[in-house]
Amino acid sequence: MSGVRVLVGTHKGAFILNSDGKREKWDVSGPFFGGWDIYHMKGSPADPNRLYASQSTGWFGQMVQRSNDGGKTWETVGNKFAYDSETGTHKWYDGTPHPWEFKRVWHFEPSLDDPDTVYAGVEDAAFFRSADGGQNWQEMPGLRRHGTGSSWQPGAGGLCLHTIILDPSDKNRMFIAISAAGAFRTDDGAKTWKPINRGLRSNYIPEQTAEVGHCVHHIAKHRSRPNTLFMQKHWDVMRTDNAGDSWEEVSGNLPTDFGFVIDVHAHEPETIYVVPIKSDSEHYPIDGKLQVFRSRTGGNEWEPLTKGLPQKDCYVNVLRDAMAVDSLDSCGIYFGTTGGQVFASADAGDSWTPIVNNLPAVLSVEVQTMA
Repeated sequence: MSGVRVLVGTHKGAFILNSDGKREKWDVSGPFFGGWDIYHMKGSPADPNRLYASQSTGWFGQMVQRSNDGGKTWETVGNKFAYDSETGTHKWYDGTPHPWEFKRVWHFEPSLDDPDTVYAGVEDAAFFRSADGGQNWQEMPGLRRHGTGSSWQPGAGGLCLHTIILDPSDKNRMFIAISAAGAFRTDDGAKTWKPINRGLRSNYIPEQTAEVGHCVHHIAKHRSRPNTLFMQKHWDVMRTDNAGDSWEEVSGNLPTDFGFVIDVHAHEPETIYVVPIKSDSEHYPIDGKLQVFRSRTGGNEWEPLTKGLPQKDCYVNVLRDAMAVDSLDSCGIYFGTTGGQVFASADAGDSWTPIVNNLPAVLSVEVQTMA
């Protein structure tokens, strides 16, 4: 019988949750790297036993951990993330120049067909690649050398490259998102990048429709639709059907279109999920009711999903990398909260159950469907 492995990064370590295809009972392993921030943990599509984890602390800096046995054991691999020599500066909150400084890895994205090739998005925003399983890292400098790089400014969480999407139909095409610069696309294997923010409007920047400067929280794509992406922005839920060349708002009847996560059903490319948060100053659900919203029409028409979720006195947040889906026949949806719960739905969101409680604040959730 197939099974599911859920990889959970938290403020105080990593946890691995395992279940069979019924997804009714869960075994919890961890914490791994207890006391450390695990910003992200992800498995290789090419080898389900190969996992990568971003281990970070203000005291000891950034560590990269790798497992070759599905998380049973781990080894520290190469941790040197050196910016290309042409570093220059970017803008700080007040518009003054600020040198590029490496702080942490926000996101790992393993290659679709090679377990030793993995990409990393870091803070300050840069794009790195390793071809030897994380032992050595090289910046792909074409992104920061884009003519707009010096104007990028940090969002509230820092100047972080937090989303990487690989295109299974074209190995040279990738999408990334940076807070607070916007979304970018490469069509030549990360040699050059193009800002893809046309149609975005942000009231908090001087030029509301600028080429860059938008605080994109997350983007998601279904593997069968190479040109269709969905975006949760600082405000607004957006959609593109031309690989980001232009976007349209699909917030529709959402009670608020501020949030951090967005994801797509594994088998229904027009079914998408968001978790609305009250506002950019109040990072918790409206009226203390935790609700996931689902659109089966690719946006604009949304329905609240509440069965099994707390509907009273719930003031948690769901961070940008804290939702994922499995690929079983009845698609499972998973998300973690800053209150330390991981919720799962084995019926595409119709009902939810907490599969683990009382973890540290959840930073990321990823899922592996096991044959």
